[in-house]
Amino acid sequence: MTVPRALPAPHASSLDLGGRTALVTGAAGGIGRACALRLAAAGAKVRAVDRDATGLESLAEAARDLGGTVEPHVLDLTDLDAAELAAAGTDVLVNNAGIQLVRPIEEFPPDVFHTVLTVMLEAPFRLIRGALPHMYGQGWGRIVNVSSVHGLRASAYKSAYVAAKHGLEGLSKTTALEGAPHGVTSNCVNPGYVRTPLVEKQIADQARAHSLPEERVLSEVLLQDSAVKRLIEPEEVAEAVAYLCGPRASFVTGTSLVLDGGWTAH
Repeated sequence: MTVPRALPAPHASSLDLGGRTALVTGAAGGIGRACALRLAAAGAKVRAVDRDATGLESLAEAARDLGGTVEPHVLDLTDLDAAELAAAGTDVLVNNAGIQLVRPIEEFPPDVFHTVLTVMLEAPFRLIRGALPHMYGQGWGRIVNVSSVHGLRASAYKSAYVAAKHGLEGLSKTTALEGAPHGVTSNCVNPGYVRTPLVEKQIADQARAHSLPEERVLSEVLLQDSAVKRLIEPEEVAEAVAYLCGPRASFVTGTSLVLDGGWTAH
């Protein structure tokens, strides 16, 4: 019996997403912006989803300068029905949007906990639910969930974020198991601290929570467990996302691609 090859010819590993539609959430800045530009540069038509209309327009302009196509979609992911509808007809889904608040559990506002879980876990579920019928119908799809080292490890004072990322890991694996017979892969990308506005905004909260001056937070809190003592750049995360969408990653599913500078090696 001859087993058909699932891989392209040797060395044909460039990412070509021409004719594909990709949806990226949290696309107006940080990791989401880098992912949207990377996928657009690979030829995908990118649906960029965010609440920040100004940031989305800037993204679309940057994509045009690269010769790519980005369609801005202003959307609050707490509108779960709208999120599911937005994902219909997509070939590539990148669940990236995230929010953060650093507080001890006894001081953590329940409404914020609920919002974090809605945006970072329930919305990805609804987006996946909206995307799968099209992916299944064509026998191909890529789902990449931007998790975090906090999907694998916990840190104090981040109960909502850690809970959401751990849940996202489980959702991603379940999606991988269900999607495999249909040619759909689902994976997580797990960066450490990334040079984004989300991380920059944490510094004051971390300083207060740990009773440290802000200038010591980066080295003594954020990067304490990282062997590589720097922040990872959004573009580095985007390259990992792109790899998981490419021809050489068809057998990679249900796993987590860790970009944590050695944090979890301890």
